[in-house]
Amino acid sequence: MPKPITLKDHYRETRVFARRSVVGLAFVFVLILCLIARMVWLQVIHYEKYRTMSDDNRITVEPIGPNRGLIMDRNGTLLADNRPSYALSIIKEKCPDIDATIERIGTLIPLDDAQIDRFQKRLEQRQRPYTPVALKFKLTEEEIAIIALNQHSLPGVMLDVSLVRHYPWVETLAHTVGYVGRINEKELKTLDPTNYSATEHVGKTGIEAYYEDVLHGTVGFRTIETDARGRVTRVLESTDPEPGKNLMLYLDLPTQIAAYKALEGRRGAVVAIEPATGGVLAFVSVPGFDPNLFVTGIDYKSYQDLQNSLDRPLYNRSIQGQYPPGSTIKPIMGLAGLHYGLTDWDRSIYDPGFYKLENDNHYYRDWKKWGHGVVDLRTAIVQSCDTYFYDLAFKMGVDRIHDFFEPFGFGHRTGVDVTGEGPGLLPSRFWKKAKYNQSWYPGETLITGIGQGYMLSTPLQLALSTAIIANKGHIVKPHMVKMIQETPVTDPEPLGIIELKDPSNWDRTIAAMRDVVHSPQGTAKGIAPGLTYEAAGKTGTAQVVGIKQNESYDASKLAEWHKDHALFIGFAPVNNPRIAVAVLVENGGGGGSTAAPVGRKVMDAYFESLAQDEISNNRPEETASAQ
Repeated sequence: MPKPITLKDHYRETRVFARRSVVGLAFVFVLILCLIARMVWLQVIHYEKYRTMSDDNRITVEPIGPNRGLIMDRNGTLLADNRPSYALSIIKEKCPDIDATIERIGTLIPLDDAQIDRFQKRLEQRQRPYTPVALKFKLTEEEIAIIALNQHSLPGVMLDVSLVRHYPWVETLAHTVGYVGRINEKELKTLDPTNYSATEHVGKTGIEAYYEDVLHGTVGFRTIETDARGRVTRVLESTDPEPGKNLMLYLDLPTQIAAYKALEGRRGAVVAIEPATGGVLAFVSVPGFDPNLFVTGIDYKSYQDLQNSLDRPLYNRSIQGQYPPGSTIKPIMGLAGLHYGLTDWDRSIYDPGFYKLENDNHYYRDWKKWGHGVVDLRTAIVQSCDTYFYDLAFKMGVDRIHDFFEPFGFGHRTGVDVTGEGPGLLPSRFWKKAKYNQSWYPGETLITGIGQGYMLSTPLQLALSTAIIANKGHIVKPHMVKMIQETPVTDPEPLGIIELKDPSNWDRTIAAMRDVVHSPQGTAKGIAPGLTYEAAGKTGTAQVVGIKQNESYDASKLAEWHKDHALFIGFAPVNNPRIAVAVLVENGGGGGSTAAPVGRKVMDAYFESLAQDEISNNRPEETASAQ
């Protein structure tokens, strides 16, 4: 039997379709309403928030580092400048295989493991993609040419030029100007993160460190637009950085060079000061080092060589070296004795070559084995008689010595504008009790009176005390920097004057110091021949190792490191002092034979430099014809 035919119910199908269409349209309408609501939420209610987030993804504010200020001597000669330097950099995102690329570069130009390690660290620390990271700094012209020739086969590799700190006078000014180096983690915590956001270097030592805020300048900014991959598409706006301010020093470069050469490579220091202002004219520590090695990062071997050297080239002897001042303090001891009424210019003693305390078997020996005979104060200064000052120190006592010497700059930092200054040591009863919980002994007072024992001073302190004597008691503060940009640097604090009960003792003491140089009996008479000016001075010899009572000093039997230090202080001209100088030669022997000639060369160089300046200043200006 055939199957019955079922007819379609068009009416029913039409109603089902209509209902489904309404439901579908309602669903679409609801979705549209949701989209509109979401758009209102994003574009109206939270417009500012998401606009800012969008801009942050698209627009970046990039810091621009300022150029570091220059450092010049008093005549405008550059002591620290900025020079263009080429670096080899790699953009990671453009380099398919960094390891292979570095290996390829190593076949073209010299690369060491330390450079590669530092590159990897810098790569990890970069803040955004497509930023070039330096692999090697200070490329030579030959290396630049080789990389440029092969750059087509080195994807992501680029040559980048930037200004790098340069020190043209190398070792001569290493301890004066100091150097800059890469910012470390400790320094990052103390520096302004905004102002140093585009700076990799900071002053580490010397003037570079002390005047970091002045030399650095102010950071600039540029607003850039980037694509989704972080590549720069355009610069929207830019604010130029403000360069650091230039510094002009009191330092006279010809005098500095003469002082450095005069030491002839021997360990030592020279400091010269302008008595009227306290301006530092020369500031030398030998041996020095090449500060340029530290600018872009010194390699491990070179740094270890400097650190482990027995000559300690990184040690700034001018302000960190603390030595017994020896007989250089005798003029001040004489002034103290006169001031306290313990001696006068006519009082004499007999010097048999030694001094003994009552009920003490110890002999405090004079440097002259058989003594100086009858000695007054002038003779004691001129011939450097130890016995006279043993006796004077015993009468004075260590506390009065301490109180009189302190205003001359001993026992505390001078406040010079260079980092790393040591305080020296000016002993007293109170100091020894606090330091060692021990009493002070009379014998210690005696050796303090000739600048030995616990007493220590830096070459800068010796130069400052010499300048104060030259000023007849007017106290000055040593300064390195004379002008910042075009503004003179002044010290607003009054420094005062050392007042003696009889001011004429300044002149008589200076006259005795003049005779140290110009008298046939003076311990520095060897530098007098050929002098075109009158100089005042005082030699000193500081003992490094003790000598037993029954032994004599024999330098030939001592190792070099145990020989006496040689010292000299002086100023010139006597009537109108323009320069005060202190010289220390480590293990140099006699002050008159070793240190005084150095002082003479320094003073000669300074007066020659002054003469050249006067000739230049008095030369008529050349005028060009307007026709």
